[in-house]
Amino acid sequence: MKLSDYVKLRRGTGRDLAIALGVAQVLVYQWHTGRRPVPLERCAEIERITNGAVTRRDLRPDDWQRIWPELAQQEVSHA
Repeated sequence: MKLSDYVKLRRGTGRDLAIALGVAQVLVYQWHTGRRPVPLERCAEIERITNGAVTRRDLRPDDWQRIWPELAQQEVSHA
């Protein structure tokens, strides 16, 4: 699920996610609107906080395999 979809489902503000991450709500807004990319160091934390609803793959669709090769291995073993 895209971060923007997750935020919309959660009343559209990103407030709860911002609180859980300890960041400003405006930063979550910038992430989910695509104005700023989600930093690598926040991706796994967002995946955990959202209980896997938003995955690292969702957050970094263009480069997740290069950053987290172990996820690509998991995909192969589940296929």
